[in-house]
Amino acid sequence: MHFILRALPLVSALIALTLFAVQADARIKRSQSAKVEFKQQQPCPATGASKGPCKGYVIDHIKALACGGADSPSNMQWQTIEAAKAKDKWERKECAR
Repeated sequence: MHFILRALPLVSALIALTLFAVQADARIKRSQSAKVEFKQQQPCPATGASKGPCKGYVIDHIKALACGGADSPSNMQWQTIEAAKAKDKWERKECAR
């Protein structure tokens, strides 16, 4: 019994680390080179620049990565931040099914 009480903090810490690792891995990594290539092909609609930030816009995957979409320039588009938030909300529901 004494051993169990002494091991409890260690077990709790291991469980917490495992949960954190699972959550971190749940996020899909995006290809930076695919984003750079997309910007070269499709410059920012606000500034016409093919490098740097694009104020008011984000690069969106037409078919979400979480729904099986490709992380390639052919599956990317510029989208306003407001429209992207609405689409992300819809995709979270649909892709979870």
